[in-house]
Amino acid sequence: MLSVTDLTCARGGVPVTEGVSFRLDAGEALVLRGPNGIGKTTLLRVVAGLAPPLSGHVEGAERIAYAGHADGIKAQLSVTENLRFWAAVFGSTGIAPALDAFNLNDLSARLAGTLSAGQKRRLGLARLLVTGRPVWVLDEPTVSLDAASVGLFAAAVRAHLSGGGAALIATHIDLGLAEARLLDLAPYKARPQTRASDFDEAFL
Repeated sequence: MLSVTDLTCARGGVPVTEGVSFRLDAGEALVLRGPNGIGKTTLLRVVAGLAPPLSGHVEGAERIAYAGHADGIKAQLSVTENLRFWAAVFGSTGIAPALDAFNLNDLSARLAGTLSAGQKRRLGLARLLVTGRPVWVLDEPTVSLDAASVGLFAAAVRAHLSGGGAALIATHIDLGLAEARLLDLAPYKARPQTRASDFDEAFL
């Protein structure tokens, strides 16, 4: 479903990770780990096609639904209208499973702008279920979620995997996904680069 080969990613023009390779097949989840600043967000954005790699190749980006730090919701639309909007964007129909999965039925008529941070996060994640995309790429998806909502999210991921989907997730939370493999990005940290021009100028 998703194949990443020898990927080098940069933030602000500076390489942060290099030589990253992995593949995801149906039913598989891969959890990215590593200290803050190691490049997890940068890698996910490159994999999702939101930023170009310095080198390497991503195969399967067209299958991806991406959820980043922003919730991606429209404040002046209701919960239902937000999900219908995204369903229309992706050419899918039916939002009931998304409302059920993230316990949003009682909030369906509420304007998204009036929701709490945790409720907005649940709505943002519920968008994944209406995309119809088989590969979920998720950057710290449990931010602002309480323990019960983390459980809802983990259940949604498990259902996605059991249905033949795949997930790439950057998180420090143990989601209890028995299917998940771990990928520590620390060994892929880009080596500091010294430009020849900088070296010469030091001796002028």
